[in-house]
Amino acid sequence: MDLTTFYYILAGVLVVLGIVGTVLPALPGLPLVFGGMLLASWASGFEKVGWVTLVVLGLLTALSMVIDFAATAMGAKRVGASKLAIIGSIIGTFAGLMFGFIGIFIGPFVGALIGELIHTRKLDQATKVGVGTWVGILVGTVLKLGLAFAMLGLFAIFWFF
Repeated sequence: MDLTTFYYILAGVLVVLGIVGTVLPALPGLPLVFGGMLLASWASGFEKVGWVTLVVLGLLTALSMVIDFAATAMGAKRVGASKLAIIGSIIGTFAGLMFGFIGIFIGPFVGALIGELIHTRKLDQATKVGVGTWVGILVGTVLKLGLAFAMLGLFAIFWFF
């Protein structure tokens, strides 16, 4: 196997890990996707995908990071989440990783709920905050997945056409 083939395989692995990372919070999703695309472009000598396309892809990657934080914060803020609820949501997200795919979705809700319960001692408010935070995370994940596939589509258009 020559070195260029190795680079293409590594680029593909980065892209796949990045797609997985758009759902799993432990992996930097779209930065990995972008890194894979950048590596593939570099391996081809930037003949198929040039710097203008890579700048656009880089901007989409930056946008994904803004979406990640903004969607969660807006979901939490919309329902009046306290700082403890937001911290709980972050802790719950990482704790949820230990429980597999279902834990990724339940963890942020439980964390936000517990954080808000500690803060307000009101179950109805804590539940509302947990759901709002969870919806924010879910919306952010959907938007990031959409961006990931838009980036892949853009890259594929310039690579093959």
